[in-house]
Amino acid sequence: MADLPTHTIVFEILTRLPAKDVGRSKSVCKQWYALLSTQDFVKIHCSRSVVSSNQRVLLIDDLTCSVRPIISNNNDYGPSSTITFPFHHQNNDVSILSHLNGLLCVCLNHTYELLLWNPTTTAFKRLSTPDSHGFYINNLDAIGLYVDADDDYKVLHIKRRSGVLGVYVYSREVDSWRNIPFITRQEYLSPHFNWSAGTFCGGTLYFTVCECWIGGTNVVICFDVNSEQFKEISFPPVPSNGMVQGVLVNVKNVLHMFASTGMFEMTIDLWTLQGDYWIKVLSCPPIPPISLSLWYDITHYVTNGNWFVMTKLGKLFTIEMDMKPFKCFYPVSWFRGFKGAVFVQTIVSPSI
Repeated sequence: MADLPTHTIVFEILTRLPAKDVGRSKSVCKQWYALLSTQDFVKIHCSRSVVSSNQRVLLIDDLTCSVRPIISNNNDYGPSSTITFPFHHQNNDVSILSHLNGLLCVCLNHTYELLLWNPTTTAFKRLSTPDSHGFYINNLDAIGLYVDADDDYKVLHIKRRSGVLGVYVYSREVDSWRNIPFITRQEYLSPHFNWSAGTFCGGTLYFTVCECWIGGTNVVICFDVNSEQFKEISFPPVPSNGMVQGVLVNVKNVLHMFASTGMFEMTIDLWTLQGDYWIKVLSCPPIPPISLSLWYDITHYVTNGNWFVMTKLGKLFTIEMDMKPFKCFYPVSWFRGFKGAVFVQTIVSPSI
């Protein structure tokens, strides 16, 4: 250690600080401000921040927004802290569409505007433009956040308008939108198909595309973020005698899907993608009936091999599972109404 330059030692220490402490450290001196603002520092700090202790649950309720830690000892929420939105909004106005490395892509429902927002640093960036880019319509559009090979944070916006599909990419680096081609089956443009938010894993964005009735068609659309090519792969072979929902999660850079089926009692299977094929990892015992109001919250699968059904008020019940532990919480069922997210605290900026 004595042979290491002081600059290297300081760099190594600072990249291990919590995100909020990094923000405070910028005021120490000009040299530290310059160091902590470099993209190399931000990238390394972010890679070291993706741990369970840095995970937070963000919950939006009308005009307020609360952030809670996840307590690993009892697998429940810790005390909440209220944060203030840094942008103008109205009552029950903010919807969370996608999240990656501490950044949230959100929509202001009264104006349809898209924003990138880091709730830890409070920095945000409006993505809407005078030429009608960056405006989101719920139940018709789909959003995915990703990072390409050049470390450029980008937003993929899939628009469905009167049977016409438009696909646009926003680049943080150049601060602009551009159109890219995408030819898919005409039926997927129908409002009868629900597109999920994109899940970024291994250089690809994945979307579930599910028909909104029992026995309907379900597929997965894949977008290679570097070649900007799309392809379609099959859904896991789940029963189609009830409602079907597939929630994609990135677990240690391997794509998994929690596929739920049923009507009153839900059965949930965990699948992992190998190549273009799904392999079943485990089956969850049937979840007891849950009121519709509680399904508007979240479900998590967490560290110690247990399955936790949770709402914004805390843990409902636990189902013991036999599986290798994960280090982090993973959403099994997305927040209905887009009113919450599990994110890590980072210093990644929504703008350059």
